[in-house]
Amino acid sequence: MSKLINLDTIGKVHAGEEGYSLEIFEPYRDALDGLEQFSHVLIFWWADRCDQAALRKTTLVDLPYAPGLRKGVFACRSERRPNPLALTTCYVLQVDVEKGLVVLPWIDALDGSPLLDLKPFIPSSDRVRDFHVAPWMADWPEWMEEAAAYFQEHAVDFGE
Repeated sequence: MSKLINLDTIGKVHAGEEGYSLEIFEPYRDALDGLEQFSHVLIFWWADRCDQAALRKTTLVDLPYAPGLRKGVFACRSERRPNPLALTTCYVLQVDVEKGLVVLPWIDALDGSPLLDLKPFIPSSDRVRDFHVAPWMADWPEWMEEAAAYFQEHAVDFGE
C-alpha cells in the first residue's frame, strides 16, 4: 500500500571546485540557530537524478565497490531505490544563519541536489559500540575521518 508523502525542499547542495556547502532557503534559515555548536550534521538529501519511475523499481544493484556482487538496495547506499532518499554525515566547518550557509569539507551529493532536512550528530543516538558489516565491506575504514584516504586509494567510478 503506498501513501503520498509531501516533502518540502529546505535548500540545495553546492558541490564543485569552489567547495562544498549547503544553501538553506530563507524561510528555514532560523532553523540553523545552534547547529554551529555541533561538530557534525546528518544531511538528508534527495538523489533527484535517480528520481525516475524505472530507477524507483530497482531492488537489486551491482556493487561498484565489490565487483561481481549484486545485492538488495536496502543492503547498500545506492541512490537507485524505491525512494531516492540519501543520508550523509558531514563535519561542519562553518554555519552562517544569516546567509543560510553550512560549509562542509565534502559531501557525496551532486551539485544542486535538493536538501530535505538536517539533524545534529548526537553520539548516543547516532553511534553504536558493537556493530558488524557485510563481508564485502569488511576492509572499509571504521571511521569517517579515514574514509577519504581509503576511497582515493581504492577509487571506484560510481557513475551518475
